[in-house]
Amino acid sequence: MLDIKKEGKVRFIGSSSTLPFLADHMNMGIFDAFQIPYSGLNRKHEKWISNALKSGAGTIIRGGVSRGENENPTNQENKGEWENYRKANLDELLDEGESPTAFILRFALSHPHLNTTIVGTKNPEHFKENINTANKGKLSEDIYEEAKKRLSAIGAVPA
Repeated sequence: MLDIKKEGKVRFIGSSSTLPFLADHMNMGIFDAFQIPYSGLNRKHEKWISNALKSGAGTIIRGGVSRGENENPTNQENKGEWENYRKANLDELLDEGESPTAFILRFALSHPHLNTTIVGTKNPEHFKENINTANKGKLSEDIYEEAKKRLSAIGAVPA
């Protein structure tokens, strides 16, 4: 891969990875970017976003809204993640008119070392909500810290 980069055939080399492999990929020192799963409801990789930045690499977050609320009720992982939302009483932190999915997207966008995120959409209305949410920007520092505190209290913590 490095030879191909030296030849100018590619400008950047990225890795889409998860723990436990993510640590080894960062230690290789060859990747320019890491695609890392992360959301407020699944904070397992939260520290690794910061680690990627410290290594000099960019970050591309996937799963920022935990695959969307009730997106697939048969998916047990997704169901468990959204159960974290309810257990942590995050509805109490929503802005007026804000959906839970929008709040969780803004939570991901609030990570201080995030470079960009991939946001899926299922229809034009959902696309518009995602644009409006992204334009609204990060959560306030107070709300972001309170959400992390509540999630930590129910066991949704970084690895």
